[in-house]
Amino acid sequence: MAANVFNGTSYTLRANIEAAGNWLYALAKLTHMRKNKEGEYAILNIPFAQYIKADFDFAKNIAIDNRNSIAYHMAFGIAVPYGNAKMIPFEKRYFAGGANSVRGWSVRNLGPGSFSGDGNFMNQTGDLKIEGSIEYRSNLFWKLAGAAFVDVGNVWTLRKYDSQPGGQFRFDKFYKQIAVAYGIGFRIDLGFFILRFDGGMKAINPAFSSGRERYPIIHPRFSRDFAFHFAVGLPF
Repeated sequence: MAANVFNGTSYTLRANIEAAGNWLYALAKLTHMRKNKEGEYAILNIPFAQYIKADFDFAKNIAIDNRNSIAYHMAFGIAVPYGNAKMIPFEKRYFAGGANSVRGWSVRNLGPGSFSGDGNFMNQTGDLKIEGSIEYRSNLFWKLAGAAFVDVGNVWTLRKYDSQPGGQFRFDKFYKQIAVAYGIGFRIDLGFFILRFDGGMKAINPAFSSGRERYPIIHPRFSRDFAFHFAVGLPF
């Protein structure tokens, strides 16, 4: 029996908005709480975060026949610090790269913007995310299915941080900082979950503004441009 990693034409739409810190900020103002030397209100010497965050995610699977389909995915997210915070908490920031992102990069290894990284994965996060993918899926035999995909996207910061040069979102530059990857993958449908193996290659690397390194699709180097991913479940 062939694997069945899709169930006909279908789509999913997810939207979420969250806010944090507003009640604490109001309480701090009403009680005239003293600020720390950084100009922040703090509880037990720990400044509290204040931000608003919104996410939008859309995916659609289009069945070609009972063995093949094309799926695409678009995601947008933004988190804005304000009031008592100058930065979004790390666990709420966005990252790019990995099994469910731009698969030519390892997890938290892409961006923000044109920032190439400094060995600190905490600096490879951002406040804004734009991503998209298209994937051709085909049932092969037994429980095995294959896929070919193209991913695009990146993350950016809304403010300029010295520790993330080139990471700030700018309308005149962001489109040049969108990373592109391509690759193939295999899925094993075990019924109650799917094992996924994806191999991605960098196609356009925004860490470089020009030259051979910017366009590895023309000058590929496996040791430099390949990323392998193992995951449970489909990417979208």
